[in-house]
Amino acid sequence: MTMSTTAVLRSEWIKIRSVRSVSGSLIAVFAATLLVTVLTFATVGQAEADNPGNDVVFSAFYALNFGQIAAISFGATALSSEFLNGALRTSLTAVPSRGLFYAAKIAVVGGLALVVGLITSFTTFLVGQLFMGEYAIGLGEPGALRAAFGGGVYLALIALFAAGLTAVLRSAVAVLSLLIPFILIVSFVVGDIAGGVAQYLPDRAGQLVLYQNPEGSLGPWEGLAVTAGWATLALLAGWWTVRTRDA
Repeated sequence: MTMSTTAVLRSEWIKIRSVRSVSGSLIAVFAATLLVTVLTFATVGQAEADNPGNDVVFSAFYALNFGQIAAISFGATALSSEFLNGALRTSLTAVPSRGLFYAAKIAVVGGLALVVGLITSFTTFLVGQLFMGEYAIGLGEPGALRAAFGGGVYLALIALFAAGLTAVLRSAVAVLSLLIPFILIVSFVVGDIAGGVAQYLPDRAGQLVLYQNPEGSLGPWEGLAVTAGWATLALLAGWWTVRTRDA
């Protein structure tokens, strides 16, 4: 007897809640971002606001640079847990339809990442402004509401991108070793060398939504759509891998 879609979704939620490395990385999306926000804005927030050319909206979401690392970890560990100790065989015994199993897992990962991402993005903005004194801005600032919402969507997309790659590589360590250095180092190096081409990279494109006045040929929503495209490609590759490879 096959499980209903609701039952499969519930089982995936239970897996995420019960595996400490997965639930911990999800909590870290919020906790790490908020911690960096408080430390940064309490110490140098107002001083940095005086810098010429400072984008006040983008600066308000500085801590998402750290939250995205936790989001990548969440997406990677949520999928990699299935490839340890024969867990995938057990899952497919309960849910013989590989398509349903994969879709349910991705839906739960994406849904949780979106909820936590939105909470994180809005919270980091509002808390950060508490330390800004006369430089504080509100959600009514041009581009601020769009950035707060888009920042949450970006965190969800980057988590799904990592999840899709993990389904292909079957290893969170491999994905983290690939994506974290890429986002922290390679993306900036490519940006310096390739110029406008770099805005089509998954992280650089998605972060355009955080700018008050993004530069380049892509607008804020177009950039987020590019990141969504990267995530979709990774998820499709993961779907193909789960369907065709042995458990």
